[in-house]
Amino acid sequence: MRFDFVTTYFSPKSTARRFPALYNQQCRAYTPSQHHRRRFMKTETRSHIFSYFAAFKKSFSTNSSSSKMGLLSWYLRVLESRPILTKSISSAIIYGAADITSQMIAMESNGAWDQIRTLRMAGFGLIILGPSQHVWFNFVARVLPKRDMITTFKKLGMGQLLYGPLINGTFFSFNAALQGESGYEIAARLKRDLIPTLATGLMYWPICDFLTYKIIPVHLQPLMNSSFSYLWSIYLTYMASLKKVVPD
Repeated sequence: MRFDFVTTYFSPKSTARRFPALYNQQCRAYTPSQHHRRRFMKTETRSHIFSYFAAFKKSFSTNSSSSKMGLLSWYLRVLESRPILTKSISSAIIYGAADITSQMIAMESNGAWDQIRTLRMAGFGLIILGPSQHVWFNFVARVLPKRDMITTFKKLGMGQLLYGPLINGTFFSFNAALQGESGYEIAARLKRDLIPTLATGLMYWPICDFLTYKIIPVHLQPLMNSSFSYLWSIYLTYMASLKKVVPD
C-alpha cells in the first residue's frame, strides 16, 4: 500500500501537477534544444554529403582506370587482329596532329589552317609510314632477334643507314608530288633538304631507336616509333613546307 502511494505520488503526471517548475526544469535537462537539434541535423547532412562525394570520387577513379585499361585492351586486340591497318591509322593520326602543331607554331596572327597540308601528312602516315614500319620492324626482329646491347646497336645502325634515309626521301618526294612538283623539282628538293634532315635526325633518332629496340615488344615498336615521330614530324612538316627549288 505504501509502495502504491509513493508510485502514485511521484508519478510524472503527479509531479507535473504539484511541482510544475521542477518538472519543466527536468524536461529541459533531458530534451535537446532547438539549437542542438539544428546543429545535429547539419552535422548529419554534412556527413552524408562528404560520404556521397567520397563514394563518387572513388567510383569515378575506378571507372576512369577501367576505361583506360579497356581502351588499351581494345587497341591491343585490334592490333593483333588487323596489325597493318591499326598501325597505318595510328601513324596517320600522329602525323596529322604533328602537322597541326607545326602550323600553330609557325602561324601568324592573321594566318589560317592549311587543311590540305594536314591531309597530305596524314595520308603519308596512312599509306606509306604505317605499312613500312610494320614490314621494317618485323624484318629487323627476324634478322636480329636478340635484345642484348650489341644487337640493339646493330639494329640502331641499320635504321640510321637504311630505313631512315629511305623513309625521309619518300616523305619529301610524296609531299612534293602531291603539290604538283615535277621530277626535276623533286630531285632538287631532295638535294637541298634530305642531307640536312638526316644530319639533324642523328641528334634525335639514335636515342629513340635504342629505347624502341631495347625495351618495346616488336608488335608495339611501330606505335612507339610513331609516337617519337610526333616531335620529329613537326620538324619534317616544316621542312616539307619550304618553297620548292627552282632548278638551274
